[in-house]
Amino acid sequence: MSDSASSPSLLPQPGKQNVLITSALPYANNVPHLGNIIGSVLSADVFARFCRARGLPTLYICGTDEYGTATETQALAEGVDPATLCNKYNAIHSDIYAWFKIDFDIFGRTPTPQHTEIVQDMFTRLWENGFIEQRETEQAYCPTHSSFLADRFVEGECSLCHAAGARGDQCDACGNLLDPLEPVEDTTGEAGQEKKATGWLINPRCKLDGTTPERRKTKHLYLRLDALQPEIKSWLENASNSKEWSSNAIAITQSWITDGLKPRSITRDLKWGVPVPTNLPGLSGEDFDNKVFYVWFDACIGYPSITKCYTDRDDPTGKNWEKWWKNPDNVSLYQFMGKDNVPFHSIIFPGSQLGTREKWTQVTKLSTTEYLNYEGGKFSKSKQVGVFGNSAKDTGVGVDVWRYYLLSRRPETSDSEFSWREFVDANNNDLLKNLGNFCNRVVKFCHAKLNAVVPDYRAYKDPDNSLKQCKDEVNALLQTYIANLTAAKLRSGLTTILGISAVGNKLLQDNKLSNQLLTEDPERCGAVVGLALNLLHLLAGVLFPYMPGTAESILDQIGFQVSGSGRFSIPDTWTADVLPPNQPIGEPKLLFSAIPSEKADEWREAFGGEELRKQKAIELEKAAAKKAAKEKEKEKKRLKKLAQKAPEEQLKNLSITDNADSQPSQKS
Repeated sequence: MSDSASSPSLLPQPGKQNVLITSALPYANNVPHLGNIIGSVLSADVFARFCRARGLPTLYICGTDEYGTATETQALAEGVDPATLCNKYNAIHSDIYAWFKIDFDIFGRTPTPQHTEIVQDMFTRLWENGFIEQRETEQAYCPTHSSFLADRFVEGECSLCHAAGARGDQCDACGNLLDPLEPVEDTTGEAGQEKKATGWLINPRCKLDGTTPERRKTKHLYLRLDALQPEIKSWLENASNSKEWSSNAIAITQSWITDGLKPRSITRDLKWGVPVPTNLPGLSGEDFDNKVFYVWFDACIGYPSITKCYTDRDDPTGKNWEKWWKNPDNVSLYQFMGKDNVPFHSIIFPGSQLGTREKWTQVTKLSTTEYLNYEGGKFSKSKQVGVFGNSAKDTGVGVDVWRYYLLSRRPETSDSEFSWREFVDANNNDLLKNLGNFCNRVVKFCHAKLNAVVPDYRAYKDPDNSLKQCKDEVNALLQTYIANLTAAKLRSGLTTILGISAVGNKLLQDNKLSNQLLTEDPERCGAVVGLALNLLHLLAGVLFPYMPGTAESILDQIGFQVSGSGRFSIPDTWTADVLPPNQPIGEPKLLFSAIPSEKADEWREAFGGEELRKQKAIELEKAAAKKAAKEKEKEKKRLKKLAQKAPEEQLKNLSITDNADSQPSQKS
């Protein structure tokens, strides 16, 4: 991560394409698994490194999302206060992302004075502009500690599957959504928001003290998305570049618009959160002094508040953050996340921005992922199934191999699968035999046979144009790579890198790089090696966003001495002449080492093998039961159809008989 404390803050530069990047703020109540990492922070890191290597002023913002019910619940489970819990998990997240070489400009957090200030200011403007309304609702209330209870703070028996210990928002046993109290009448859930609960808690009790909660009336504040819908829709159609978003982001956003936006609750009865400002005309302190903003109203505002912590440091009056966040004409905003976060970034946060009537920088590109599954099952921290961020290093495999594998399996258009067998194959085949082989063969030959200096490749005339054809092929692939990365098609970009490396291997193969070539045609040999060394320089540049450590090793080996921001660059066109003749090169080193194939089975067992088998068995049982129920229902319908058909046939036969009986007999 960048050391923002010791360097001047980066601000947008006039006349340049300034890029602002965010990855979804991870909750500070758990350890991220590999799906969390590829879904947001790692993907955004690749894009940020790409933009920097293209020479664009780029700011990458992230931090822990620390407020909300989930944090209070986890703090209760661990026997600590929320602030202590968040300190612990913020440090865990920071360490994990540092190991994965995620290069944030700042990795901050939401509980700051800057965050409170910006959240309350946005709310105030929405209130004054008529986009907030008050509603009276019924809610669980604990008479013992005199407090309304958030849904997760009520526990009891699920009315659907009768599992004990279900929460007031969901039953983990059957997966159904619940209400904390049995509804007194059929109510319709907020469209475009949460799904309507399908059950409730039997014998509900307060999670804090076991008291049976009472049903009491309380007031909450709602963001009037219905009133903002025309503006949100117009923005999506005309100003947001939404047609270039990920396909799932487009589909999810459109479904909300099609269903019609409804007012959405933005307050909760918690202590840990940004307090509602009650010094506004029409807002009663009696009603709202003990309420805070719902985490999904304030979480996205964490992006500008963390930016302020970076640009303005400890200056509470500082406005440098606005040069990034209130500068739509000069700043492009790219946001990375899993698909479950889409509505908050495509509807709620943009709607809040529009409702303030200020000129905000709004999202240009939403890059969203589906889910990464694990060996045919799902990641589970409680059951120790799958690889979590703090355990990847326990394998002893270098971080760049992890980055490569996760990015090569990034679930861009559909769910993808983490497989230990594929992990080992990716290292041994994609990396070792392609990229690693090319680098080692070129540097080793140059070091041993050409006095460890770049040969004079400029003297060779290339009579058959074979070297020119190689350059043309590489440049075509470079254009494809730039287009893919610009569109945040990260998997395709990685495939293109391997294609460039394959061209390099073909160059060596076609020219039969060897002692014989050096003896019989030294000029051609020098031209081939010189071209290959310059191709390694290009490969280091395009590889840098994905595998920064490997890119650094390549530059060291080819003797590239430039440091600072110019060390890694991605040009518009590859000229193949960055390394001048006679420049010394470094020592050849292996970029990758082979992983024994049996390691796949060993790691599969170590990271939840037994539990994974149980998980799969349960899923198979559920699938079989579902199939049996479907077949049973099908048979039931068939029998019902037969039963209905039988009387008709009987009636028909009876009618024919009656008709025959009524006919006069014919005389012969």
